Amino acid sequence: MSQRKFVNRKNELKFLETRYKSKSSEFIVIYGRRRVGKTELMLKFLENKKGMYFLVSTEGDRQNILDFSKIVGRIINDDNFGKIEFSGWHSLFETLFKHRSFYELIEHEKFVIIIDEFPFLIQNNKAISSIFQKIWELVMKNENIMLMLSGSAVSVMESEVLGHKSPLYGRRTGQWQVAPLDFKHTKDFLPYSTEDLINTWFVVGGIPEYLLKFDTGLTFWENVLENVITKGTYLSEEVDFLLSEEFREPKNYKLIFKGIALGYNSLGEICNYTGLDKSMVSKYLNVLCRMHIVRNEMPVTASSKFKRRLYFMEEPYFNFWFRYVYPNRIDLEANRSQEVLELIKSDFSTYSGHMFEILVTDQIKKGNFLQNRSFSKIGRWWYKDAEIDIVGLNEGTGDIHFVECKWKDMSEMGALKVLNKLQVKSDLVQWNNDTRKEYFVLVAKKVGGKESLRKEGFLVFDMDDFMA
Repeated sequence: MSQRKFVNRKNELKFLETRYKSKSSEFIVIYGRRRVGKTELMLKFLENKKGMYFLVSTEGDRQNILDFSKIVGRIINDDNFGKIEFSGWHSLFETLFKHRSFYELIEHEKFVIIIDEFPFLIQNNKAISSIFQKIWELVMKNENIMLMLSGSAVSVMESEVLGHKSPLYGRRTGQWQVAPLDFKHTKDFLPYSTEDLINTWFVVGGIPEYLLKFDTGLTFWENVLENVITKGTYLSEEVDFLLSEEFREPKNYKLIFKGIALGYNSLGEICNYTGLDKSMVSKYLNVLCRMHIVRNEMPVTASSKFKRRLYFMEEPYFNFWFRYVYPNRIDLEANRSQEVLELIKSDFSTYSGHMFEILVTDQIKKGNFLQNRSFSKIGRWWYKDAEIDIVGLNEGTGDIHFVECKWKDMSEMGALKVLNKLQVKSDLVQWNNDTRKEYFVLVAKKVGGKESLRKEGFLVFDMDDFMA
C-alpha cells in the first residue's frame, strides 16, 4: 500500500519561510479545498520551530478555548494555565502574552501559532472575526509572532477572513490558496507508466489524499475497481461527505453537478434541468468556480461583456464521480462493480479526451509545455460550429498559439492532417489578424515523426514530454 508522504510544496514552503524570517509579526491566511494538503504543509513548516498547532472542533468557543489553553499550558510548562476558566479568546491570548514563560519563549525566536479549520469558530460565533481582529491589533501585532489561520471552507475564508467586509480585512500580511499538486508529482505516489499516471490524474487529479488511496501493488484499473467505485470505499463515498460538509444545500449542488455532467453547460440549461432559480444557480456556480471545482468559459478572444458563458467541471475526481459513480449507484449498491467497471472502460476514451484538454491547459499555464512563452490569456475558442481546444494569447507581443489536444496515438501523417486543419480554423479567430505571429501546437498521447514535424515549424508534444 502507498505510505503517507509529503510531496513537493517547495513554493508554499519558501513563501512561509520568507514570512517567518521577516523582522515583524506575521498574520498569514492559508486556505484551500479539503484533502488538498493544507495541514501537512503547515505541520511540515512547523518542524524545528517554536510553535503550536491547534485543530478547531465544532464544539463551540468554550470547549475550543479549554483545549487550546491545555496545549499552551504544556508548551509553557504551566499546568495551571490549562485549568483557567477564560471568559473568551481575547482573555486567553491577553493572559498568555503576559505570562513570563511565554514572553521568554518569544523573546529570541518567532513563535508560530497555527489555528486550523478556523471556519468552525465562525460557524459557532459570528463575532469571531471581530474578536480576532482585536486580538491581533491589541495583543499580537507588535510581538514576535506568526499567526496562521487556515480553513477548508473556501467561501467562508474568502468572505469572513479575506473579504473587504470582514473585520480582519487588511490585517493579514500574506495569504496562500493551496492548490492540488502538479501532475508531474503523481509519479511520487505510484510506480506507473506515464500513460497510467495520466489516467490516474483523469480520475483523482492532484489531490494528495486521493492519490494515497491508490494501492501501489495494484494496476490502474484494479485501483479504480477496488478503491474508487466499490461501495463503502473512501473514494466512492467522498463526494457525498464533501457536499454535506462544505455546502448548506448539498442537494442543490448535487443537481447542478449532475446537470453539468450530463452536458447542460449554460446557465439557462442548468436552471432548466435543476428547476432552481437563476440567481440561486448563479450564486452556487460562483462558489464552485472559486473552489476550482467548476470553471466558466467564454471564447478566449471574447470581450468581458460576452454573456453566454459555459460551465464545466474541471476537478477530475468530481468529474469522474458524477460521470460514472453517481449514475450507476443502483448497480454499485448491488455489488455489481465489475459490470460498472466494464462500462467505464468502454466510455473512458471519450471522457479522457475532455480531461486531456484540461490537463494540457494546466501544463501550459504552469510552463511545463511552451516554456519561456508567456500568455495574457489562455482558453478555449469557439464560433458557430468551429472550435479550437486551446488558444494562448500574448497581448503584448501579438503572439498567438493554437493548440489541438488528442488523447490517442498518431502517425506523422495523421498529426500533419490535424495541424493543417488547425491552420484552416485559425483564420476564423478574429484577433490582430494582420499583425499577429502564429504558432501551431499539437499535444497527443504519442506522435510519430515528432522531430520531423518540429523541423517544419510545428510545436509537437506527447507523453514523453510530460515527464521531461
